[in-house]
Amino acid sequence: MLKTAAIIFGIAFLAAGVLGFVPALAPKQMLLGIFDVNAAHNGVHLLSGAAALATGMMSTNAARMYFRVFGVVYGLVAALGFYVGDGMLLGIISNNMADVWLHVVIAAASLALGFLVKDTNA
Repeated sequence: MLKTAAIIFGIAFLAAGVLGFVPALAPKQMLLGIFDVNAAHNGVHLLSGAAALATGMMSTNAARMYFRVFGVVYGLVAALGFYVGDGMLLGIISNNMADVWLHVVIAAASLALGFLVKDTNA
């Protein structure tokens, strides 16, 4: 299950990263008219997706570690987003409150997958 979840996360993040570069889907750098994105933000999505896909193809333990690390990192990103609000994270990644709340959901799901799911299919 964890490997499959990592592959699904990977596909979703790769799609978000690519779609963020499509002007028709991200007019004025607003993906789907909701999420504030820029090249750096899209790049983070692409890297997150590639890492998820790689771990999903490796082993259950790799996928579990991905979700644990990913959940903590995205939790920190969400906290930083609440602090910054609508603006730039670390001066380079665009952010708005829709992004922040999505990052909260992603962090929670990732932490649950990484720490609560007892998938024994290594």
